[in-house]
Amino acid sequence: MSSGVLGPQRAEVPAKTLRQDNWWIAPLTTFTVFLAFIIYSTWRAFDGDNYYSSPYLSPFYSPCLTDSCVEGSSDFGQPFSWWQLSPALLILIFPLGFRLTCYYYRKAYYRAFWLSPPACAVAEPHSNYTGETRFPLIFQNIHRYFWYAAMLVSLVLTFDVVLAFRDADHEWGHMGLGTLIMLVNVVLIWLYTLSCHSCRHIVGGRLRHFSKHPMRYQLWTWVSKLNRDHAKYAWVSLFSVALTDFYIYLLATGQFTDPRFF
Repeated sequence: MSSGVLGPQRAEVPAKTLRQDNWWIAPLTTFTVFLAFIIYSTWRAFDGDNYYSSPYLSPFYSPCLTDSCVEGSSDFGQPFSWWQLSPALLILIFPLGFRLTCYYYRKAYYRAFWLSPPACAVAEPHSNYTGETRFPLIFQNIHRYFWYAAMLVSLVLTFDVVLAFRDADHEWGHMGLGTLIMLVNVVLIWLYTLSCHSCRHIVGGRLRHFSKHPMRYQLWTWVSKLNRDHAKYAWVSLFSVALTDFYIYLLATGQFTDPRFF
């Protein structure tokens, strides 16, 4: 028996859609932007070079934990000295896993890449739908655990911003354009991480009586307000992390000189 849009409980509409608007623009835009980010981040992750320009460390490579890391970039030591591939491949799995399993991003790339469905009131090309109960989509259910890892990554990136208030010789009390770019990026990443649906549930989702947990209720209220703009934070933080990496790449390759304000 057919299921999904062809199931017996659905109205028989022979056309793929009766919509008259340009519904395809949104999924096409999402597909283009995501694909561009995937290509760029893959290139930078496997490049293994030009990710550090003292005192700035690319968020794609932070923390840098192998003995192939550029001198001065390993603020947490080099416990994975045996790793022979790009240092970024040790780190990116966590923020990437967090984004790929994100509730908002699922909606975005399900529509843009898998056309499941491509838009509201538009028939999907799949004959059935199993949800996230089978391989490989069942792995989407580990999103909460990636959120814990994303929190740690956000803390590390915050530490990187603190270190960015130095000059190239690691003297404190200096600030450059790179410092501001990294600061904006980490703020956006924190907004995206804290506005997560999993964060909202962890803070107060299982409470039966908010009156007995006033502090958690206040946190839940604050996270709920952030959650309303979760999609926006998801997009702007995606752009900011790529732009931050690209800026540091320009500095590391000598194509641009970082303006120092003081």
